[in-house]
Amino acid sequence: MATVLPPAAYIKRVALNLLFPRWCIGCGKEGDYLCAACRRSLKTITPPVCPRCGRPQSNESTSGGCPGCTGWQTGIDGIRAPFLFDGVIRDAVHEFKYRNLRALGTELVALMYDYLNVNPVSGDVLVPVPLHRKKLLERGYNQSSLLAHGLGNLTGLPVIEDCLIRRKYTPPQARSSNINERRNNVTDAFDCRDSRLQGKQVILIDDVSTSGTTLNTCAGVLKAAGAAAVWGLVIALEL
Repeated sequence: MATVLPPAAYIKRVALNLLFPRWCIGCGKEGDYLCAACRRSLKTITPPVCPRCGRPQSNESTSGGCPGCTGWQTGIDGIRAPFLFDGVIRDAVHEFKYRNLRALGTELVALMYDYLNVNPVSGDVLVPVPLHRKKLLERGYNQSSLLAHGLGNLTGLPVIEDCLIRRKYTPPQARSSNINERRNNVTDAFDCRDSRLQGKQVILIDDVSTSGTTLNTCAGVLKAAGAAAVWGLVIALEL
């Protein structure tokens, strides 16, 4: 479903586009950060998918999880994403996350919202995966928080981001060489400050799921604090 802006917001966007024209991340065409042609080129994830990690499967016989999830003790109820982390969407996430192109978040949020309209995920509240305060100072913003608030505006779901906290500074998961190193990175990295999420169905928001360990660890912490269910929603999954 396309996102319709109110008149005032539309006028503001037009004015900003005239002053600061947008160029497509994929092809360089002026207009949007993701032009219509490049959006059509995005590698979408369609059913059947693994019910745990959300990665595409060849058939629906893996109801208990794909081979990569077998034996994995999961705290998260499932991870879902509209795209594979490749090509234009990879470039877009890097621009949004590492190069301060925060305005791109509006288009990424719209893609996540369109996905939810077709593939609903049950939730009472949105919770962004938190950054450690040191990383927040380095980057200047939490990309997951921007996504969560944008999605909250479109869905009407409240965003709570000061309950789940990151207490341990860890290197980026993408730099870890294997799954065990990634799991060790996030062991005891998160904490829940209070019981506001007790009994809630939580949708965890992040940009990319590399191995699922960050989302899974956060889910375990939230469930230990009383959350009824925890699902992960990201822009893209890395195979």
